[in-house]
This record gives sequence, C-alpha cells and structure tokens, in this order.
Amino acid sequence: MAPKQLPGRQSITVSRGARKRDEDSGTEVGEGTDEWAQSKTTVRPPDQLELTEAELKEEFTRILTANNPHAPQNIVRYSFKEGTYKLIGFVNQMAIHYSQVGNLIPKDSDEGRRQHYRDELVAGSQESVKVVVSETELLEEEEGPKEAEAETGSQTDVPAAEAAEKVAEEDLITLKQPKEQKLTNQFNFSERASQTLNNPLRDRECQMEPPPRTNFSATANQWEIYDAYVEELEKQEKTKEKEKTKTPVAKKMGKMAMRKTTSMESQSDDITKVTQAAKIVERMVNQNTYDDIAQDFKYYEDAADEYRDQEGTLLPLWKFQNDKAKRLAVTALCWNPKYNDLFAVGHGSYDFTKQSRGVLLLYSMKNPSFPEYIFSSDSGIMCLDMHVDHPYLVVVGHYDGNVAIYNLKKPHFQPAFRSSAKSGKHTDPVWQCSKSYSSQFLDTYDAHNMAVDAVSWNPYHTKVFMSCSSDWTVKIWDHTIKTPMFIYDLNSAVGDVAWAPYSSTVFAAVTTDGKTHVFDLSVNKYEAICNQPVVAKKKNKITHVQFNPIHPIIIVGDDRGHVTCLKLSPNLRKMPKEKKGQEVQKGPAVEIAKLDKLLNLVREVKPKT
Repeated sequence: MAPKQLPGRQSITVSRGARKRDEDSGTEVGEGTDEWAQSKTTVRPPDQLELTEAELKEEFTRILTANNPHAPQNIVRYSFKEGTYKLIGFVNQMAIHYSQVGNLIPKDSDEGRRQHYRDELVAGSQESVKVVVSETELLEEEEGPKEAEAETGSQTDVPAAEAAEKVAEEDLITLKQPKEQKLTNQFNFSERASQTLNNPLRDRECQMEPPPRTNFSATANQWEIYDAYVEELEKQEKTKEKEKTKTPVAKKMGKMAMRKTTSMESQSDDITKVTQAAKIVERMVNQNTYDDIAQDFKYYEDAADEYRDQEGTLLPLWKFQNDKAKRLAVTALCWNPKYNDLFAVGHGSYDFTKQSRGVLLLYSMKNPSFPEYIFSSDSGIMCLDMHVDHPYLVVVGHYDGNVAIYNLKKPHFQPAFRSSAKSGKHTDPVWQCSKSYSSQFLDTYDAHNMAVDAVSWNPYHTKVFMSCSSDWTVKIWDHTIKTPMFIYDLNSAVGDVAWAPYSSTVFAAVTTDGKTHVFDLSVNKYEAICNQPVVAKKKNKITHVQFNPIHPIIIVGDDRGHVTCLKLSPNLRKMPKEKKGQEVQKGPAVEIAKLDKLLNLVREVKPKT
C-alpha cells in the first residue's frame, strides 16, 4: 500500500515550483527606450506675451501679511467696569486649518515605564510563539517518514499519534496567549488644575430719603470786588499803624503770638478735617453693621396687631452705652428740637449717699456705637433741656446746685457759662430746668403719699397735666380741680411719665421693675394697652422715658447708664379712620376736643358720687 501524502506538504511543493517559474520567466526591457531618450522641446501657447529683456528683468515686490482676511473687525463686548458696550480693538488673526488632541507621556514617568514593560512582554511572547512554531515544523518533517512506516506496520498506533497532536496543539494555544499584568488605571491620567465657578455679580440697593438740597446763586459785579479790596487794604493799614505804636519788645512778642496762633489754627483746621472725615466713615460702617435694625426702624410694622384686641407691642431697636457713664444712672433725657435723630442724656446718681461725678452725652441714631459729644462734670446731672431757637445750647442742672450751659459749636469741653456762689447758685440739687412759673407757685395739690418723681403738662390741652410717684400711681389732673381725673396703679414705683406728641390721649410710664406701660385713653380708660419688660427685672431699674417728636419711637434710660430705643407697634399709635366721602380732621383742636370728651365723662360722674 502506497504511503499517503499530507496536504500541507503538497502545498509547500506547489509554492516552490511557482517561485521557480517566476524566476525563470523574465521581461525584456530594451523596447521603447529610444522614444524617452529623445530631447524635450518647449512648446509655447499662441497667446503668450512677447516681453523684452528689460521687462523680463523687472522685479515686482509683494508683501505677505499674517492677517486673516476673514477675521471680524467689529466685535463689541460689554464692559462691567464702565457699564457700556465697547469695541474690541485687538482681533485674533490666527486661522486653524487642522488640530488634533493628543497626550504625550514622558518615558521616565510611571505610566511610560508601565507601557514600555507591557510592550516588552508582548514582544517576548510573540518571539517565543515563533520559536515554538519553527520547532514544531521541524518535528513534523522528521516524524513524517516515521509515521508512514508506523502506519504500514500497524494501524493501532494512529489513535496515539492523534492524541499526541492534540496535546501539542493545546500547548501551542497556551503559549500563544501570554498573561498580561493588570493595571489599576490603564491611562493613569490626573489633571492638577481645577475650575471654579465665578460668583455672579449682584447689585445691592437700599431705599433711603434723599438728602436735603438748597440752590445758592449770587452775582459779583465790579463794585463788590472793589469794596472787598478796599476793606482788605484798610485792615492792612490798621495793622501797620498798630505795629508802629508798639515797642520793639512788644513787636517781638506779637510776632511770636501770631506765629503760635497761625500754627494752632492750621493744626486745628487739619484736625477738624480729619474728624469730619472720620465721622462720615464711622457712620458708614455703623450703617452697614446695624442695617437690619435701620430697616426695622424705617419699614417694619407688626402685622400681629391686627389679631390683638387693641393691644400693642414695643420692638427693641438700638442700645446706647458708653464706658464713661459706667455705674451712673440715667437722670435726664431730652430730644433736640431741630435734629430729630439727636438726643441728650444726663448721667448722675439718685443715691444721695453716693454722689460722685456726672456726664453729659449726646447720641445720634445714625451712630449708635459712640456719642457725638461728651462733657464731664464734677457733680452729677439731675436735669437738662435744649433751647428751642438755638438747638446747640444745652442747659444742665447739677446736684450741687450749679447750672451750666454748654455750647455744642465750640470745640472745648468746658461749659460756656456756669453759675457760682457770687452769681447766686442754688443751695440744693436742681431738679427741673424751666422758666415757666419761676417767680412763685400758684397752687398745691394733695396728690401722692410718697415722693413725686415727674410732672408733665399735656402738649395739646393747657389745663391737663400728669404726675407719677414712688407710691406706684400715675394721676392725670385738671388744674382747675383739686381731685385727679384718672388714677392708675402700676404695682411698682413709677420713675417717669411722658405724653405722646402725636395724640393728646396717649402717654407712657416706666417703673422700677423694668416695665414700660403705654396708655391710650381713647381706646381703654382703665388699663394700659401695652405692658412690656424692657430690661432685666433683677438687675436694672428704668428711670426715664421720652417720645420722639417725629418718629414712632421712644427712648428709655435705666440706672446702669444704658439707653434703649423702642418702636411703637401700629396699635399704640392709632389715628382716626378715614370715612368714605369725609376728610379726616387733624390738628390741635381735634386733639383738645378728644381729650375734653373724656374729661367731661369723668366730670359728670364725680358729682353724683
């Protein structure tokens, strides 16, 4: 039986025979070489221009620029700094024809080393596969005749040979697939930069009253200019005449004095400029610090008053205090008649066994952190008042019987006038600064069982006044009647009372238990419509209270030297309601009639009893 030929061996022999035929059969190259070897001649088109040598030698220069002809020249962008759209002068002239994003990894980096090691493993595995394949081919060529002889001898060895071939193929497959080292991050790329969002621009606005403005205009003609020059010349002549009459020593002294005064004036001018600028900056800082309180003072109204039964509340606003007034009680409060944000506070002591010093402070609601003016005295202040026509004058009554007048326009901190024993000062404490009924008293009333702490006339009704005492009571009087019209027991010593400037029937009282009581006789004749603690009950005692003449606020002082500003809720400052087709009547006459109506009710009841 003839031996069988393997198909793989046949294909190899065929390929070798084809290769020999290709080598034997070659193409002849010598044909057509004469045509390419001929010389080439230039061919001119029929419409070509015939130029002379001079025209051919003439040079034409052309300038190439890098400007992009397609770049826009009218780009407009918004300028946040100037708040307008502006034309962009610089335009990018670069034109990009091709771009590709790629990553370059240095060889010395960790990722470069990992990739290089992986490539080496792949290359080594391929070479090992090639070596194994070549060895298997040689083994096949050597084992071919042996297998043929074994097949002729016996057919029982065929299954063993096939099993050996399968094992060899499996080994090749396992060698062809090398194991690769797994990486935790195949790219291992990390960006160090980080992008943050830009905060959007915000416009913060606040509503405020415009500052007052005045228009001033004047004309200067030749006569006025001439008169000004004449006055200046006369002053110079007078000073020259005075210098002639003086002795040489006096002249030297006068020059020294003039130099000192000029230097002091220049220094004072510089200091005043700095202080004014510092005050403005301080007020700006305080306005930002206390912005929420200022908003409440201007716009907040307690909406809960609609659901209360004719009762109101007090909203705390600012608290004024200073280190120089420590351990001194608030003994007097007074609003400035011209500037509605300015008020004066007198500090002293009501303990007659512990009398020491006194302090006069003037605060402004525009700067609650520090007083505008500070005046110290050797004796405690018991009362104070401000001049109606000249609001820069403040009169103060001291515990030692002296009366002092301070001028806020002058820079020094000493009183402009102070009484003495020669001018006839008081021998006892001055309790009230007033010129009304200064000669003699007109009448007396058996009013209270203990000391009377305050007495106040009604700002609308000339016959009505009010008194408070340490016997816990507040009484309203008609000076033509010896008995009180209204009596209120507040369960604690009453330190002060004050009438409201906007109504003839509203008043406030403060007690030593730290409470503020607000009454409105037209709403409730029997009890207060607001009883609210203002300070800590165990620590502080309220001593004085005052209404602001314009704004719906009150200021309250205690025995620790603190002044608290409080805003009245809508129920505490009710005005008459408007009726359809009728105008609301306002004015002093309406307020007097409203209080007279209440007093007539009391007058009718009292004779019957």
